[in-house]
Amino acid sequence: MNQPLNYRNTGFITSAPDIRHLPNDIGVEIAFAGRSNAGKSSALNRITDQKSLARTSKTPGRTQLINMFEVVHGCNLIDLPGYGFAQVPLEMKLKWQKSLGEYLQKRKCLEGLVVLMDIRHPLKDLDQQMIMWAIESDLSVLVLLTKADKFKSGARKQQLMKVRETVATFGGDVQVEAFSSLKGIGVEQVRRKLDGWFAPELERQRLFMAEDQAQADNE
Repeated sequence: MNQPLNYRNTGFITSAPDIRHLPNDIGVEIAFAGRSNAGKSSALNRITDQKSLARTSKTPGRTQLINMFEVVHGCNLIDLPGYGFAQVPLEMKLKWQKSLGEYLQKRKCLEGLVVLMDIRHPLKDLDQQMIMWAIESDLSVLVLLTKADKFKSGARKQQLMKVRETVATFGGDVQVEAFSSLKGIGVEQVRRKLDGWFAPELERQRLFMAEDQAQADNE
């Protein structure tokens, strides 16, 4: 079994307006998607235990590019443009939508999708569309109900169960967890899920290195 990854080592790689400007389509990528006010950047910062890995802003919709972060070689986190809220010109919104759609449909190394939504307003139409698209593409999904600290424990559990029941009707591999960047709720569950997604790539690298070493020893 692989050791848990140290997400504190995560570093920024690049920002790209579309997939043509991203690095080679290899390794494993886990994408984070959500409405522009879902707390996506704050979640990435908390998961990696860094204050400013992903830029946060009081103005929703600041993330306009596809941002790539490397956890370890071959294992990357992707911060996708926020959707559905930003007060921007229609032309720009359509451009973001196009780059988001292209990434989700054409990026072969995409293995999992984290969909973030405010626990107080879950499963809006665009959130459901994102989950359904992932299911149809045989992608595993982790739904994070962010800002979970806004509810007391009982209400939080009730909302979590309600969303889990609804999502279960969609079919597919969808896990739902409560999350709070402020209080650290759900952080370890997310890291474990990411570890599971990255494990096959890390094993592939280990075997490749072992084969290389065996070849060198025989020469």
